[in-house]
Amino acid sequence: RMKAVIQRVGRASVTVEGREVASIQKGLLTLVGVEAGDSSETAERLVERILKLRIFEDSAGKMNLSLRDVSGSHLLVSQFTLLGDLSKGNRPSFLGAGSAEAARKIFEHAVAFSTRQGVPTACGIFQADMQVELVNEGPATFVIDQDGEAVQSK
Repeated sequence: RMKAVIQRVGRASVTVEGREVASIQKGLLTLVGVEAGDSSETAERLVERILKLRIFEDSAGKMNLSLRDVSGSHLLVSQFTLLGDLSKGNRPSFLGAGSAEAARKIFEHAVAFSTRQGVPTACGIFQADMQVELVNEGPATFVIDQDGEAVQSK
């Protein structure tokens, strides 16, 4: 199941080999993990849910506004390690992760879908060693799966 960590940010950027490759101001930084069996449709459901989340504060200070409501931007970063299984031992297992080729296509589809929704969208570089900088506003961080369901700690 595809997973995403969503962080409400004042700004965020991605640097690769000392060069900034993407940046946004107010908006959402989404770290995305693609699992074996995920599809373009899975990516669309996930992005659609993210864009509808009412996690920005309104004038009364309540989380009541979506990314579109605040005219925010969306920065997506592929995050293979979100799929690490730590249930046994001390070293993560990545057996459930999708192949790099399949995951790249699905991630790129998610970025394109976000853009097609009229949201200013940027992304990191797939499989690159990236440095991600962000100012998490709140802080506000949420974890959801492909169906937009909250991933709860057990």
